[in-house]
Amino acid sequence: MTVVTLYITTFILFICIDFFGLSYIVKPVFTQRIAPLMRDSFAVLPAIAFYAFFIFVLLWFVSLPALTQGKTFLWVFANAALIGAVAYGTYEFTNLAILKDWTWRMVWTDVIWGTVLTAVSATLGLWVTRALIG
Repeated sequence: MTVVTLYITTFILFICIDFFGLSYIVKPVFTQRIAPLMRDSFAVLPAIAFYAFFIFVLLWFVSLPALTQGKTFLWVFANAALIGAVAYGTYEFTNLAILKDWTWRMVWTDVIWGTVLTAVSATLGLWVTRALIG
C-alpha cells in the first residue's frame, strides 16, 4: 500500500504542478516560436502515458530507494533533478538539433522547468507518503 500511496501522491503532484508550469511558463515561450504547430488543447492519452511511465521510473530510481533506505529529502531532490534534466534535456536538445525553429530559450525554459518539476514532485511525494504512513 505504501508504494501505491507514493505513486499516486507523486503522480497527482506532478500533474498539478506541471499544469501550472505548462500554462504559465512553457506555453508562452513556445507559442512565440511554434504557435502554428501547437494544438488548441493537449492530447490526453499521450500525456497520461508519459506521466504514468515517467513517475514509475522516478519511483524506481529515486523515491523507492529513498523510502526503503531512509535517504534524505536532499538526496531525493538531487537525484530526481538529475532524472528530470536527462528526460527533458533529451527532448529539448534533440529538437534543437533537428528542428529549424527551435531556440535556446525554449530549451532552457523546458529543461529548467522539467528539472525543478521532477525534483519538487519526487520530494513532496516522498514527504507526503512518509507523513501518511507514520
